[in-house]
Amino acid sequence: MSKKKQKSIEELLEEALVPEEEHPYKVPENWVWVRSGHVAKWGSGGTPSRKRLEYYGGDIPWIKTGELNDGIVNASEETITEEGLQNSSAKIFPKGSIVIAMYGATIGKLGILGIDAATNQACAVGQPYDFLNSKYMLYYFLARRSDLIVLGKGGAQPNISQTIIKDFPFALPPLNEQKRIAEKIERLFAKLDEAKRLIEEVKESFELQWAAILDKAFKGQLGTNDPNEKSMLETSNDIKEKDLIPKEEQPYEVPENWVWVRSSHVAKWGSGGTPSRKKVEYYGGDIPWIKTGELNDGIVNTSEETITEEGLQNSSAKIFPKGSIVIAMYGATIGKLGILGIDAATNQACAVGQPHDFLNSKYMFYYFLARRSDLIALGKGGAQPNISQTIIKDFPFALPPLNEQKRIAEKVDNLLSKLETEKDMVLEVEEKFDLLKQSILNKAFRGELGTNDPTDEHAIELLKKVLKSK
Repeated sequence: MSKKKQKSIEELLEEALVPEEEHPYKVPENWVWVRSGHVAKWGSGGTPSRKRLEYYGGDIPWIKTGELNDGIVNASEETITEEGLQNSSAKIFPKGSIVIAMYGATIGKLGILGIDAATNQACAVGQPYDFLNSKYMLYYFLARRSDLIVLGKGGAQPNISQTIIKDFPFALPPLNEQKRIAEKIERLFAKLDEAKRLIEEVKESFELQWAAILDKAFKGQLGTNDPNEKSMLETSNDIKEKDLIPKEEQPYEVPENWVWVRSSHVAKWGSGGTPSRKKVEYYGGDIPWIKTGELNDGIVNTSEETITEEGLQNSSAKIFPKGSIVIAMYGATIGKLGILGIDAATNQACAVGQPHDFLNSKYMFYYFLARRSDLIALGKGGAQPNISQTIIKDFPFALPPLNEQKRIAEKVDNLLSKLETEKDMVLEVEEKFDLLKQSILNKAFRGELGTNDPTDEHAIELLKKVLKSK
């Protein structure tokens, strides 16, 4: 039997190199485009039988696609035993191997093994050859992840199989340039990550500033109070001495011309209802009908659903006027608030307060926003707390003179608006971080990071050495 003829270096190069007409883009002259199957040894893992307890809990790290973090993977959620390894298609891959999620919700996620580890069958694992820097390889696939995913087949369940990965074009520079690129990417990414950390701190400070503005507003500390203005006890026929909360029950100190009353004395409270869902004719009318999920801690100008006059009349729903304050009493949205920008009905999970003439509706809205956590803390019902109308009506309310209410509402409006504008600017910058990272990666693998040395030995020479040794 004759020996199989060994391929010449020219034949091997023809198999490894990507034809010029298939090059995805232009790279420096001392780089080459090769198939990914020729820059690493590829394989995949397996899952030992879950029915065999003795296959799990051993000393061998076993990585699943959900653990891939687009960076170094140094630990695994589960481990397997030597017996589990031997009785499955799982195998141990060495530290420095590149892992790619081939399908499922994590498709395209990447990792570089920081430890020797096994993986499950959804992972494609590439062990880079000696002429390939593992960090460079990781960043390359990170840069071109979307291109790789597009090639996945399988409709509802795309699959970037090993065949697709091995055939994928790979931009290969000289080894020293690979190292320089990987190091520069890491330096630039580190700077971006530090900037992002600072952005997170700024975002946290916005929440603190927001809370501080509201806290000061309802303690008379925004610099708007006029001590010469008479209190509501003196100017309103609706507030009587008997309505005032005794000093020892007042939550905190307020200016002398403010008064503490129960919330039942500042608004007319009610709640809504839900017309029967079995009656089609109760829905789709002209009456906006608001549910707690639509409360946005701001002005509510529209509703997802509407009801008819017949639906209104045949349920406990009722129309509340524009300017009413809506509070979610229970459920996942408990404590969410809204101020009606339209006349509207609500469902039964909403408590609605129609402020009396001596109460500015914006002031009332901001007051309950400021003290939301105190209100929720009074909720009863264990797993499903309920801030009933009884609790709301009994809740202490800090009531300044009417003009001071207006000044506070206007100043809070102004301060929160400025804060929101600043926050939007910060979020806009934050959104650009991922674009900046992708831009860095795109430039890196086109030789545009300023690291390329045209005097480096051509990458094809590296490739030839490996092909000859096979």
